[in-house]
Amino acid sequence: MKRTLLFAALALPLAAAAQTKWDLATAYADTEFQTRNVRMFADDVKKLSGGKLDITVHSAGSLIKNPELKRSVQTGLVPMAEFFISNFGGENPMFEVDAIPYLAVNYKEVRALWEATRQPITEGFAKQGIRLLYSVPWPTQAFYTKEPVKSIADLKGKKMRTYNAQTARLATLLGVVPTTVQATEIPQAFSTGIIDLMYTAGQTGVSTRAWEYTKYFYDTGAWAPKNGVFVNEGSFKKLPADVQKAMTDAAKTAEERGWKLSEEQNTEAPKVLAKNGMVLAPLAPAFTAELRKVGETMLNDWLAKAGEPGKAVIADYRKRVK
Repeated sequence: MKRTLLFAALALPLAAAAQTKWDLATAYADTEFQTRNVRMFADDVKKLSGGKLDITVHSAGSLIKNPELKRSVQTGLVPMAEFFISNFGGENPMFEVDAIPYLAVNYKEVRALWEATRQPITEGFAKQGIRLLYSVPWPTQAFYTKEPVKSIADLKGKKMRTYNAQTARLATLLGVVPTTVQATEIPQAFSTGIIDLMYTAGQTGVSTRAWEYTKYFYDTGAWAPKNGVFVNEGSFKKLPADVQKAMTDAAKTAEERGWKLSEEQNTEAPKVLAKNGMVLAPLAPAFTAELRKVGETMLNDWLAKAGEPGKAVIADYRKRVK
């Protein structure tokens, strides 16, 4: 009897060690397609690893707030997180290349830009001890306003939601007041007068019920910035080889699936907005021309910061879209 109890006691630690539990933090709500994709990725990792790695997804900033996500992975506070890559353009210009208006205006161009920049972006994060597992673009960006807009002059002096240096720069060039607001705080920011307009994807408008606080939707198609799912490199290397493979295989599937979901949302989200009473207004030619000039200014600004490596990736990108 004593021997049986001893064997049982020894078996408990072995059973516990058979499964590793990890946390994955994200700032986005469960209604966002990005979060749905992350949850499917976590399920795939568990299945492909034979249950050896169980990842719990903490959405809507419930575990780590948005500004702290990257730092938390870098320091190992959490092993994994999803975050908006261009938020960290101040650390490396390559991180914000997909937030330049009118550089890539459709999914073919967005994919070509990713192919041209994947390696330098991946290497940039690797130098910080972070492994990029996969990346998925948001649908193309659109203006949400309370009144109709025919030119930049109609925006002057208004308060626009911004979330990183690139959108703040955009706001300045448009003559509006940049105001930092996280995605989960958008409805309250509009209702309390903190912001008057925003520039974001159609899916975000759907998930935050934009018809309750804005009326007009202007899809500019100007850019499709990306999220990434990252893992602390040290934590990754401690995993058994078969679990590492399970994670990288699941990541490939998640990237392919996420791009398809993004394209679907780019088509479907505006329909949902219209069904709920929003006006899907076409961009006035003059407004489009003004926005393209802003995009040219931001590209030149970026090239000045990125130097020769920046010129090289833009040249590579241009070749891919000829």
